[in-house]
Amino acid sequence: MWHDPAWEDLDMRMFFRSRLLVLPCALLLVSSCRTADTTLSYSGKTMGTTYNVVAIASADTPSVKLGKAIEASLRRVNRHLSNWDPKSEVSRFNAAKVTTPVAVSDMMLKVVAAANAVHRDSLGHFDVTLAPLIALWGFGRRTPEQPFPSVEKIEAARSQVGQAAKLSLDESARTLTKLDPGVTVNLAAIAKGYGVDEVAATLRQFGIENYMVEIGGDLVTRGRNARGRKWRIGIEKPDPAGRSIQLTVDIGALGMATSGDYRNYREKDGIRYSHILSVKTGRPITHKTASVTVLADSAMLADAWATALLALGMSDGMKIAKKHNLAALFIYRAGDQGGAGNKTTFATSMSPRFADIKAGK
Repeated sequence: MWHDPAWEDLDMRMFFRSRLLVLPCALLLVSSCRTADTTLSYSGKTMGTTYNVVAIASADTPSVKLGKAIEASLRRVNRHLSNWDPKSEVSRFNAAKVTTPVAVSDMMLKVVAAANAVHRDSLGHFDVTLAPLIALWGFGRRTPEQPFPSVEKIEAARSQVGQAAKLSLDESARTLTKLDPGVTVNLAAIAKGYGVDEVAATLRQFGIENYMVEIGGDLVTRGRNARGRKWRIGIEKPDPAGRSIQLTVDIGALGMATSGDYRNYREKDGIRYSHILSVKTGRPITHKTASVTVLADSAMLADAWATALLALGMSDGMKIAKKHNLAALFIYRAGDQGGAGNKTTFATSMSPRFADIKAGK
């Protein structure tokens, strides 16, 4: 645990990682307990990363039973949505090289339907069929040391990508159909957020109304923290050379996620290639937006939209955020200070909805 006295009022220091790959989670800082309540804390591993749960509960809450229920909910999510489990529902769907409708679970139906909505509203910049390009650029199961792809290989991979053109979800029939037998679905940029929401639902089943749930940097809060205040979250400055907070925000019953390009990347000839890929070019993004934080009604939507808006970049992403009344914070590279270390300076831009939440409206 890394403790900084200056951050004692923060409930979570958000040290975000990739939204397309599963990497380590944020660090947790829990405030002191009120004597009238019991603060229950749970942590463990899931989805290739870690989870942390803080629940402000009554003294008679069955803590052991609750911990088992949390783990059971996470196992259910992995059983359906994990691309790293070859026996999961999504992995079995990917392995079936068929173009006939496949019956899907309620969980898969809900997540793919949400992914389709974000895909549509982001003008295609959120896409769950990107796996061929992710692997090609060395951000999947392959190693980052693999050669950079040729134009021909990029175009070949792009031919296997396209959520709207390659997949058909029939919500009434509860089926998902491949329109191309080779297409695959990767839910890494939305499944962790959904997992957060499922754990939160489990807490509410136990009568808990004040909590924070975090998986790999995605989180949701509700009610108040142990000191009776709104949960305060610190958003990291997107500087790969160190860790510090750009700003803080107090949130109530909201999901939160950040996508950044500054922890997971490759370099060649002095050029940084982000793991965030543009579905339009098949190549890593090149704009100056370093991270995007989104607040939404669910962690699932925050997770997906953070990825989509980072892929879009601040200029186009802010237009989308305003159009759909999204609470989004863009942090972008504003220039170099020069001198020793030639440090990059960062600036922020908030959508109107994010600014309202930041101001407590």
